[in-house]
Amino acid sequence: MRRAKSDKDFPYWLVILGVTGLWLFWRVATDDVYAGVLNTLSRGLGVTIMVTLIAFSGAAVLGLGLALAQLSRSLILRQAARLYVEVMRGVPIMVLLLYVAFVGVPGMVALWNGLTGWTGIEPLRTRDVPLLWRAIIALLLAYASFLAEVFRAGILSVEVGQIEAAKALGLGRWHIFRHIVWPQAMRNVLPPLGNDFVAMVKDSSLVSVLGVTDITQLAKLTSASNFRYFETYNVVALIYLTVTIGLSLALRRLEERLRARDQR
Repeated sequence: MRRAKSDKDFPYWLVILGVTGLWLFWRVATDDVYAGVLNTLSRGLGVTIMVTLIAFSGAAVLGLGLALAQLSRSLILRQAARLYVEVMRGVPIMVLLLYVAFVGVPGMVALWNGLTGWTGIEPLRTRDVPLLWRAIIALLLAYASFLAEVFRAGILSVEVGQIEAAKALGLGRWHIFRHIVWPQAMRNVLPPLGNDFVAMVKDSSLVSVLGVTDITQLAKLTSASNFRYFETYNVVALIYLTVTIGLSLALRRLEERLRARDQR
């Protein structure tokens, strides 16, 4: 008779990653090449963090709006939100980055100048919109479609009976959403939201195609100048793994605490 697998296997994978990470940290501490690469790439860490935080915050707000629109009584709102979600989810993020940077933003600048041309306001130039912000807008628009589905699923996971009971007590739609639907939905969507945040940290490396000086772009420039590709991309992998695995473990711990609190 086969023995049932333990619910909590010993994390050998974490030990392997830890040993590898310690080896890389040791090389950084003792090898001048690794130390120089890390010193250069660390300047891009702030850009990566800024892009991720701003884009994810905006995507969460827009995604919640799209989720509510899909659940709206208005046919126009439902169809418009669904159209946005399906289109954005069907376009690769890199293609969207290039489209927003070189098609969307110039088009919006031209539209703005056309609308304000008669007001005497100084015309806006495409180059006045930094590539950094074009990249943030593209990531925001892409992830809003993913988060919209997460929020929609979370809202629908709330039992209809609770909503009907709140209506019977005379609560309005806003109070029902604020006090009954939203707290439960947020507890349900917190794990997938965390997963999408970790995914955005990794996808933020795509902004390097626009020349934004994040970690990946600095790695390209560094390796092209010193031809130390092995050392440079080892450090890049170390930085991303440290951030993403650290976030994943923190989110897993938070999920366990929330699950334990719900079982009390």
